[in-house]
Amino acid sequence: MRQCLSVVFLLAAIGVYPASAQLPAVVKVGVLTDASGPFADQAGHGSEVAARLAAEDFMAKNPSIKAEIVFGDHQNKPDVGSAVVRRWVEADGVDAVVDVPNSAVALAINDYLAGKHLTFLASGVATSDLTGKFCKPTTVQWVRDTWALANAQVRALTATGDKSWFFISYDYALGRALETDAAAALAKAGGKVVGSVHHPVNESDFASYLLQAQASGANVVALADTGNDAITAIKQAAEFGLQAQGQKLASLFLELSDVDGLGLAAAQGLTIANGFYWDLNDTTRAWSKRFAERMNGRMPTDDQAGVYSATLAYLNAVARAGTIDGEKVVAEMRSATIDDPLYGPTTVRIDGRAVHAMNVFRVKSPNASKGRWDDLELISTVPPAEAFRPLADGGCPLVK
Repeated sequence: MRQCLSVVFLLAAIGVYPASAQLPAVVKVGVLTDASGPFADQAGHGSEVAARLAAEDFMAKNPSIKAEIVFGDHQNKPDVGSAVVRRWVEADGVDAVVDVPNSAVALAINDYLAGKHLTFLASGVATSDLTGKFCKPTTVQWVRDTWALANAQVRALTATGDKSWFFISYDYALGRALETDAAAALAKAGGKVVGSVHHPVNESDFASYLLQAQASGANVVALADTGNDAITAIKQAAEFGLQAQGQKLASLFLELSDVDGLGLAAAQGLTIANGFYWDLNDTTRAWSKRFAERMNGRMPTDDQAGVYSATLAYLNAVARAGTIDGEKVVAEMRSATIDDPLYGPTTVRIDGRAVHAMNVFRVKSPNASKGRWDDLELISTVPPAEAFRPLADGGCPLVK
């Protein structure tokens, strides 16, 4: 008996785990994403590639456990996303769902997966409600949330004296959450909101909003939107000469693929917050090279890196726990700090929040870039303990 235990502990120490009778023949992870809409470049098929890399890396160390990746498009519709997940679980034997770059879709499947005792790896989800009032013992939110995105940029910019802000925000839940979280962080930092305007989704003309922002005299014009709307606003801000006239432009929810689409001439000087950037260190560069080889040279976004990290952490936890039961797997993920190759030391809290460092970047000028994808320079890092909303402030019913 003592020899058997020694073998188990030795295998665990080197990252190899024995198969368990409680595990299915194949552990299936479903990548639910936006394959053709506004988040397709941020996530999309790149998220599928990232999940497959995680499965391959896991199986290389755990040859006795097979991991399989399936792919689905939620079309940014909660009913479509819910139908895909139900089919996966009830007909295809999917054990966990990852990515989901749409908060409405994420909230729609959160209860269902919890009821089935299966794990939801909400790596692409921005709403902080997922670790707040809607938290579940089977859900882990990996990459970002609105609180972290807002907090990181407010900290970085107010530290340089830029304490008056004007917001151009989505007129729906995401925009309101980003603006509210940023305003709260701004007040804490001794800053103030001097004005805000709100626009519908798929706005094509930001002229009136930008004119109001310029007239406000704010140090910072903050865009509380994302995707195509943020790209349109940034292009038009460049045409208006907003930054050339002395104001700073901050996009509260933007990824590398968006910067690439904009081009450095339009995006230069813009600040963004991401937990991951492909060129941060040797490890992120090596992994990103593997990713790019399967993506026609495209470098990974924060969202896609998060899919890899969350999927790998999940599979490792399944192997250690010897089960796919969501409560037990997430408890295993919480049991120790995860030495994540892309985000650094990461801990999972009782509310499901994966806590790691957050970084603030400034977009380079065309002259400073060495080529495509060399787009960002690091200007500050928020340490894990300060990067995410305090546990006591979220309203998660799991928090005692």
